[in-house]
Amino acid sequence: MKKLVLAAAFIVTGSFAMAQQVNPQDKKIHRKEMNEKMKLKQQERIAEMQKELNLNDSQVAKIKSLQEKRKADMKAEFEKNKGQRQAKMEQMKAKRQQMDNEMKSILSPEQYDKWQVSRKAKMEERKAMMKERGMKHDRKMMAKPQSGTSI
Repeated sequence: MKKLVLAAAFIVTGSFAMAQQVNPQDKKIHRKEMNEKMKLKQQERIAEMQKELNLNDSQVAKIKSLQEKRKADMKAEFEKNKGQRQAKMEQMKAKRQQMDNEMKSILSPEQYDKWQVSRKAKMEERKAMMKERGMKHDRKMMAKPQSGTSI
C-alpha cells in the first residue's frame, strides 16, 4: 500500500513538473502580450479620465508624460534594487539547502523521500492557488465598471 501511494505521488509530481515547463520563446510572447495589454489599459484609463474630468489635449499630454516619467522611475528603482533581491534569494536558497541537509540527517531515506514528495506537492498547490488568484485578479481588471455608479 505504501509503495502504491508513493508511486502515485511520484507520478503526480512528475506530471506537474512536465506541465510547468515553459520555453523562453513562450515567455517572450507572454511578456509582449502583457506589455500590449498594459499599454491598452493605460490608454483606456486616460480616455476615461479625459471624459470624466473633461480634460483638454494639453492636460492629457501632461498626464501621459507624468505617467511615462513615473514608469521610468519605477524601472530605475527596480534595476537599483536588483542586486539586493538577488542576494536575498541566494541567502534564502542557502537556508533552504541547510534545512534540507539537516532533515536528511534526521530522517531515514524513505522518510526523506516521502517528505520531499510532500513538500513539492505543497509547493505545486501554492503555485496553482497563486495562479488562480492571478486569474481572478485579471478577470476583475477586465470587468468594466458600470457607468453612473459611484463608490
